[in-house]
Amino acid sequence: MDNRPIGVFDSGLGGLTAVRQLEAVLPHERIVYFGDTGRVPYGTRGEDVIRRYAAQDCLFLEQQDAKIIVAACGTVSSVANADLRARAVPTIDVVEPTAKAAVAATHNNRIGIIGTAATVRSGSYAGVITALRPETQVFGQACSMLVPLVENGWIGEDDEIARLAVARYLQPLKEQQIDTLILGCTHFPLLTAHIRAFLGDEVTLISAGQEAARACAKLLAGTDALCDPAQDGGTVFYVSDLSQNFAEVSRSFLGREATDIRLVDIHSL
Repeated sequence: MDNRPIGVFDSGLGGLTAVRQLEAVLPHERIVYFGDTGRVPYGTRGEDVIRRYAAQDCLFLEQQDAKIIVAACGTVSSVANADLRARAVPTIDVVEPTAKAAVAATHNNRIGIIGTAATVRSGSYAGVITALRPETQVFGQACSMLVPLVENGWIGEDDEIARLAVARYLQPLKEQQIDTLILGCTHFPLLTAHIRAFLGDEVTLISAGQEAARACAKLLAGTDALCDPAQDGGTVFYVSDLSQNFAEVSRSFLGREATDIRLVDIHSL
């Protein structure tokens, strides 16, 4: 039994989709979330910068006494995976559990991946998928403009800009006749309605945040590190920049308004 909190970080608010899943499957666990809203997005940065940001994010959560860290960021999971695994605190990335779920879901061995430019360029998902099932064809599509759309709340089912952007990005994958699509950025579940409308219900969508939450719960249970079930759960939110629309956008990710929001100077770490 371990009553220390679970640490979760992302380049912005997308990781809140992982927090939502963790709160659902592990309601008694305490969670500390850090969103690097002052430096979002990570996906357009160089590899050295992404690795430095990831190290600072992990260090902050380690200072909060996190017993495990969930890197709820496809870019960090893809680019800094080796760094994450080398840390003293156990770390869950989104790539491996999500890739495994996609392999289990596909029937025609044609899997699509959408993520940031850094995620797609790294080939991280394709590497895990083809190692598990070599005959699988993997098609990646960088969708960097979708992140600011979500961060700015342009996600409504009647939002024409979101509809057009999703269609523009996903058309090449649709032409490849994929039957499974990895939402390789934790922002993208907020665009599920637009993605389903364009691809159709026959394409299975795999959420990176959801799979990471499941992997975290499995690891904690397997190592006897779940908290006392009598403990009251709850989430504390830290950000590196508190934007005016934080509460509104966070409500879309969490299904409720985030409270107990604190500002942290990540540059000091």
